[in-house]
Order: sequence, then structure tokens, then C-alpha cells
Amino acid sequence: MDIYVTNPGPIDESVLYDQDKHVSSAVWEGQERGALRCHEHTSKLDQWALTPKQLELVHKAGFGYLRLIPAISLDNPLISALVERWRRETNTFHLNVGEMTVTLEDVAYLLGLAIDGEPVMGVTYTTCDTVCEKLLGKAPDSGYTSGGMVKLSWLKESFSHCPEDAPMEEIECHTRAYLLYLVGSTIFSTTTGNKVPVMYLPLFENFDQAGKYAWGAAALSFLYRALGNASLKSQSTVSGCLTLLQCWSYYHLDIGRLKLNQDPFHVPFPLVLKWKGKQSGPTANRDLMFYRKALDSLKSCDVEWLPYINIDNRIIPEDIKSSLIVGRSKTMLICFDKAERHLPDRCLRQYGMNQSIPEDVQRWERKSRGVDGGVDLSGKMELELNEWLDRRLNIVEGDEGVEESEYMQWYMKITRRFVGRLLPLSSEFQRMHAALRDIAHIADTVSTQGMDSQQMESVTRIRYIVHECLRDQVGTSMLVSGIPQVEHRKRIRGKERVRRKSIGKRKRKDDPVQCQATSEGDPDQSQLCSAAGEIDYSQLCLTDGEVDDLQLCHAGSAGVDAQLHTTIEVDGTPLCLPTDEVDDTETCIGVTEVDDSQVCHAAMKDEVQAVSQSPLETSEDVVQHNSYSIVV
Repeated sequence: MDIYVTNPGPIDESVLYDQDKHVSSAVWEGQERGALRCHEHTSKLDQWALTPKQLELVHKAGFGYLRLIPAISLDNPLISALVERWRRETNTFHLNVGEMTVTLEDVAYLLGLAIDGEPVMGVTYTTCDTVCEKLLGKAPDSGYTSGGMVKLSWLKESFSHCPEDAPMEEIECHTRAYLLYLVGSTIFSTTTGNKVPVMYLPLFENFDQAGKYAWGAAALSFLYRALGNASLKSQSTVSGCLTLLQCWSYYHLDIGRLKLNQDPFHVPFPLVLKWKGKQSGPTANRDLMFYRKALDSLKSCDVEWLPYINIDNRIIPEDIKSSLIVGRSKTMLICFDKAERHLPDRCLRQYGMNQSIPEDVQRWERKSRGVDGGVDLSGKMELELNEWLDRRLNIVEGDEGVEESEYMQWYMKITRRFVGRLLPLSSEFQRMHAALRDIAHIADTVSTQGMDSQQMESVTRIRYIVHECLRDQVGTSMLVSGIPQVEHRKRIRGKERVRRKSIGKRKRKDDPVQCQATSEGDPDQSQLCSAAGEIDYSQLCLTDGEVDDLQLCHAGSAGVDAQLHTTIEVDGTPLCLPTDEVDDTETCIGVTEVDDSQVCHAAMKDEVQAVSQSPLETSEDVVQHNSYSIVV
């Protein structure tokens, strides 16, 4: 049996040392958190009416291309599945084909931001009034602020329309407000959803100076930190420039990539504009589980390692071209208190090089700016700043003589190979149950002839233990048989669930409750009524009468409506009651007049036998019945 059926990795925990905190650990144990809430606010950027003078200042500040960023509809399930593969120990996605990441080169091509220059660093603020009054000409009311953050809505309401004949000072105030709104809704979007820290505002005081900052490196540092936080099992939101992340995935991975209605060979700069406008392609049923399975079974043919190689070089601005060498720098990315390592040596194939075993990642402290105002963070981040200053001295180079097979052998030991289980929990239960039956059969039929007393005692002990285990699992098997369908139906989109519930309500109005009753002349016979509505497994009780056999079979098509067939023999009389509809776990079976008593599963007599409806008789059958098809 493949080791990854029971151990998804890492086998060697020296690299992914925070596995216990990672969301993949929770998913493996059946603790689903669902798709993340994605925070980005590009949809209202086009509501800003910039004058020609404002556009000139925006270009000076280095945001002439970022302002063109399209309002792409975020694919939350795709982003959530990528987050499940992100590892904050290496700042890379751990995929079956090796490590990949969003690099400085990607930021330069996709967003057109400067990846070389001075680090984005400044002074922190705990209030907004002083800095806004100085640089915007007015301060927001208290209802629009929260500590050192201001609401994006206030910026748009107050500064989105600058008069054509306004004096230069007013034009600069309106432009600073726009730049703060731009970075707060794109590259520095926070999990608060609608606020931006005013600490970025002083960086726009001088527009020429603003153009000297490495905004692309800061954007990537911010995104790395956001992905790392979101990859923890306790988180439910993700922020940062998610348009960058989604478009990076579209360029590099053939998973969830939408078809374009435009010519794919004539793309304007920045390259994120390739995905602007209407798109077409199948999107139905692309939930988190769809993308998770796709990433779990990712193959090399699904990866585009060099997606920009055929781009017309003439559309790339000269200042971007001259800085692309920094895209291979092994350095520290800085955005105020957020310092994150850029490790291109772990993703050499994204630069057209053979991948070798990378060096160990030097651990670093992830600092926080705290709540103190007026603090210049440069004094607290001297080591990180020095590493960024040496960025051009640490350009990674490849080795053409490297055999990637050696790298992959090493990588498979240190990575988390799967996020979702190869076998659902119910299938693993059935596989274990079948294995126990195999062991019981061997123990019952093995010949004890020629054994000494100690060997015979061991066989007897094995026989006793395995039969005890099988006896304990009799009731549990009924409950587990319903798990896969319940888990699957929880993933059905809300609209489909509402539709099915509305159909169920119409059925309950039109159809009478169906009851299968025994002859009125026999007082010992029971009546079993199954409402045509919903069934709750937790309310399923068995009678203390002579029930010879109970078979519970939960079957249904993929995500549509399932039926629950309950077959019970009462004094030799079989009763089969199908329900009309089962929706998630909201189901209800009513059991009435059964020898005037109802007893829960724990009180069942020895005569009651519960058998999970399954054709899987042996462990081999269970392994073959794998509903989670993975290419290993």
C-alpha cells in the first residue's frame, strides 16, 4: 500500500516544522473550514475621475500601471486551495511537482510595479487626524477612523472628483488620497475589509521620492505575510493583492484557468490586463474540493514554468527590464514591519534552470509594529534592511549538470504531498473493517496442530481481540456509511441547497406522510412512519423488540438528491421505506408504537444485528473502491 494513504507527509519534518499549525492538518482530520473570505476592493477604482495633472503625479509616484489593474472577479475556492498549499516556512507553494511561488519577476510583469529601489518603510500612526490634515487638507470624522486606519469610503467620497481648475496644492491632496485608496484596495488590502493605514500617506508627500520606492517588493512581502497567516488552521480570511495571486495561477497552472474572449497573443502591459474583460469557461461545481483534488493530482504537464517567454519584449518598459535581475535575488522583502524572505533558489525552474536541492531556510522573526505611534521601524529592522541593501549581491544561479531526480527524491520526503485524503474517512473505516474480518477469518481457521501452549494462547488472544473490535464496530458502521454523502452535500452551493429545500417543501405540501403499518389484528407488530421530509440520524432509535435485521443504505448521485432506504425485518416481515429527499443532515425518522417503547442504539439486545450496506467484503475490495482518484 502507498505510504501516503495513511501519511501525507512530511516524512522528514526538518523543513515544514509548523505542520501541526497548518490548515492541511485540520483538513486531514476532517475539520473543514470551507472557502476563505477574500478581501480586495478593486471594483470601485473606476469611480475615481482623475485629471491629466493627477495622472502625471500618479505616474511620478510609480503607480501608472497599477492604476490599470482590472476588477477581476475573485475565485475564492481557487485562492483557498492555493492557500492550503502555501507554507510560511519557505514562502512557497508545496505542490506534487515541487515548490513554486509568486516571485519578484511575477510582480514586475503582472503589476508593472518597481521591484528595485528603496524599502517601503516609515513611521507608524495610532490616530489619523494630524497626518490627514497635513497631507490631505482635512481630517475624517471619528466615525470614519479606527486607530491609525481610515475608511476607504471616506477617501472616495471626499476626493474622487478633483476640480479641473483646482490649485496645485489641492490637486496634490486629491492625488495622495487616490494613491492611499489605490494601495489600500489592492496591494495592501487588509482583513478589515474597508480600511487602510494612514502610515503609507507620508510616503506620497513628495511624488518624485515616492517613485523611488520598491513598491513591488513591498506588495510581495505583504502578500507573503497574508498567505502565511491564512494558511494557519485558525484563520478564515485572506488579504493582500489577490488579483496578483489569481492571475499568477492562471499563467502558471492549468487549473481553473478561464478562457479568454480576446486574442491571447496581443496582451498590453502590465500582463494582468490579459484577464480583463468578459471571460468564458465552465465554472459550475468548481468548489474548494474541486481545486484541492486538482492540486493533489497536479502533474508536470499542468504547469507552465515560463509563461512570459513568448511575450513581446517591446511592450515591457525599459525600467522594468533593467530591474528583472533582482527577480532572482535571494533577499528580504520589506513593507514596514512585514519582512519576508524571497527564496528563488527553491523555484529555479520558474527561471528556466534545473532545480537542485536548496539550502536550508534561515529562520527569521516575523515582527509586528505594535500599537505605538510615531515609531520609525527602521531602527527595529536593521538586519532585514541590510539584507535588502545587499540584494544585487545574492542573485541565484542554476547548475545545468544537476539531476532533478535527486531533488524530487529529497522533496518528496520533506513536503506535504496531499491535503485531501486519498480515501474518504468512511472508506478508511470500511477498509479497516474489512481488514479486521480478514484477520478474524485467519485466526478462526488457522490450524493449531503442532503449536505449543504459548503459540496457542497467542492465537486465542488474537481471535478474542479481533472479534471484540468487530463487535464494537457493529453500530459505528451504520453511522459512518452516511458520512460521505453528508460531507459531499455540505459542499453544494447555497443556491442549489435553497432550490432543493423549496422543492422539498412543495413535495411536503402535496404528498401525504407515507406510513407502512402492519395488520391491525396483531398488537405485537409495530408501525414505522417515515416522513417524506428530512431525516436526522441523531434521532434514529431502535426498538427493544425482536428486530432480526437492520440495513441502512445511503445512496445518491453526485451532489443531487439522495434517497434513504430503510429495510427492517420485524418478526420476519420486511419493511422498506424510501424517503423523498435528504438534504444535508436535516433528516427525521419517526418511529412510533413499537411494543410501546423506544430504546437507543446503546440499549440494543444481542438479537439486533446492524450491518453496513456495502459490497466491500475484503480489504482488497475496499482499496479498489477509492472514490478519491489520485495519480500517484
